[in-house]
Amino acid sequence: MDLIVLIGSGAVGKMTVGQELMKITDYRLFHNHMMIEPVIEIFGRFDGAVIKKLREDIFDAFLKTAYGGMIFTYMWAFDMQSDWDYIKSVADKFEATGGTVYYVELVADREVRIERNKTENRLRNKASKRDIVVSEDRMLREETKYRLVSNEGEIPFKNYMRIDNTNLEPEEVALMIKEHFGLPGPSVTELLNRVKLEIVRDDEIEQLHQMQVESFMPLYEKYGDAGSPALETVETIRIRASQPNRYYFFIVKDGARVGAINIGNRCSAEDDTVFFIGPLFVLPRYQNRGLGYAAIQKAFAMFPGVKVWRLDTILQEPGNCHLYEKCGFVRTGEESVVNDRMTLIDYELKR
Repeated sequence: MDLIVLIGSGAVGKMTVGQELMKITDYRLFHNHMMIEPVIEIFGRFDGAVIKKLREDIFDAFLKTAYGGMIFTYMWAFDMQSDWDYIKSVADKFEATGGTVYYVELVADREVRIERNKTENRLRNKASKRDIVVSEDRMLREETKYRLVSNEGEIPFKNYMRIDNTNLEPEEVALMIKEHFGLPGPSVTELLNRVKLEIVRDDEIEQLHQMQVESFMPLYEKYGDAGSPALETVETIRIRASQPNRYYFFIVKDGARVGAINIGNRCSAEDDTVFFIGPLFVLPRYQNRGLGYAAIQKAFAMFPGVKVWRLDTILQEPGNCHLYEKCGFVRTGEESVVNDRMTLIDYELKR
């Protein structure tokens, strides 16, 4: 896993640049004050030992995730050996995974930083900065007590860049960093982390039925398919859910039920290594957000022993076909004409 260390004096824009960089990469932001502020709030004062311990716990847990990397902000005192040692200890964690560590130093004129110290974004995320008089005096004290800007050639790392962002917008700086190091763009990791499958209980079948009708009704009105899931009764769904080796799951995103997926054996002749997906649906208000893709990936992970996955979909719905092909399904060549407006095509994925 990679690590980007954003370095710079107080109010130089480390957090804000990190926020923008997170939007265009597969990296998550861990800015320094995410640990500082809770500790001050709980203990009533700054406690470096507690903050360091919490940071270590975050690093260790994050290294177990599927993200491409982390963006970490730090005000590095270059005249303090302890800071050099600390950054090395953090870098070692990420390099031990085979990742790359990138160092980005931001510098800006003092007058600009004083103004940035008052910005809404900074004050919203950093409660300890909200007393502007105190935070400004503390910022000036820090840069006279410590050397917070590196000397020319002092930072020896291969993957290092220095940016004077005095007159640059955070979005510009983030793009400069991404392009300079060739960082990967966003992936589906974020979405997959926020989506999960929850088994549908017997007493939730009626809610499942209502969601299914709402989701499939627009397709029924478009194609007039007599076999549409929009026309299924509660009892039909209840019978399907009770079949051996067949499962209904709600698709849940951020705690909200956004759709459902039914997977398992379609007939008694199939064994546990052959599963069928269907129906799969997402409520209209949540469609076109990648949730169907996430649900299928979750199903794959949940049943790793399945060797063959099958499904069918409407040929005249290119969005559906694209979704399944993106997941790795290929057309088998089997087609079933439902009426003069609609044809069902079969897909299969072998793992």
